[in-house]
Amino acid sequence: MGMVQSTLRRATRSLWENFYFNAVSTSVIAAALMLMGVYMTFHFNVTSIADSWNRDAHISAYFDSSVSRDEQHTLKEEIQKDSRVESIEHVNSAEAQVWLKGEVEGLENILDDLGPDALPASLEINLRKESVDPDEIAEFAAGLESLGFKDVDYGQDWIQRFNSIIDLLNLGGFVMGLLILLAALFIVTNTVYLVVYSRRDELETQKLVGATNSYITIPFLMEGVVQGVIGSIFALGGLFAVHQVLVERLDEALTLGITDELAVLPLPWLGVLCLLGVVLGVGAALLAVTRFLAQAP
Repeated sequence: MGMVQSTLRRATRSLWENFYFNAVSTSVIAAALMLMGVYMTFHFNVTSIADSWNRDAHISAYFDSSVSRDEQHTLKEEIQKDSRVESIEHVNSAEAQVWLKGEVEGLENILDDLGPDALPASLEINLRKESVDPDEIAEFAAGLESLGFKDVDYGQDWIQRFNSIIDLLNLGGFVMGLLILLAALFIVTNTVYLVVYSRRDELETQKLVGATNSYITIPFLMEGVVQGVIGSIFALGGLFAVHQVLVERLDEALTLGITDELAVLPLPWLGVLCLLGVVLGVGAALLAVTRFLAQAP
């Protein structure tokens, strides 16, 4: 118990006496974690949106103007018999115009000039969730094209391209995160080394009277834990603030209806971020003290 109290007392004294250097280390850890957190939030939300789009097996099949209304309803009934179809809705030209006017401002006069049949009638088809495999969707869409529809749109091409972009972003994010952590580790290690070096006379005296390396190292590791925890708290606060500001700005600038889906990192991810801060603080302290002890007489 006495050893623990002595270690805590030495760590607390060092934190206070070297407040400036410890504040610098904590700030660097907080900045690194915040950058990592911003990227992780971006990755988490983009991946979640992509997954929801991948699960959205929606197909729009557009009729040729030569197909009569009776033939359209006949085709609808035939397609509805397919076990992969969850729901199907017939949208005529007038309904399509009403929907488009509501979605895009400024088209009212243009659509009115083009007449009531400017947009083709269509079938809006939703497939069952177990049928969301891209190959199966493509096969179903090809079957619709063989029935004589003018055009079949199911958006999988651009979704696959979007997924490819996400894969590239993941690779770039991994490299960027590794560089950020290495840079933070380098800066914090050298900052902690300044703290250790400023106490070189005291530490060298301790070694001369028989202090073990563990006795010298443990207080600095405890300082690293404190720096990591405080840096994590500041990083999480900044992350929540950045998220709030970005969501508000995106809500004002975009009309895509996705801002409600944007979320802060889930609790396990936040825990990993905090753990990373502690590892960064302890790792930097360990490297700095090990470097000093290797050079000490």
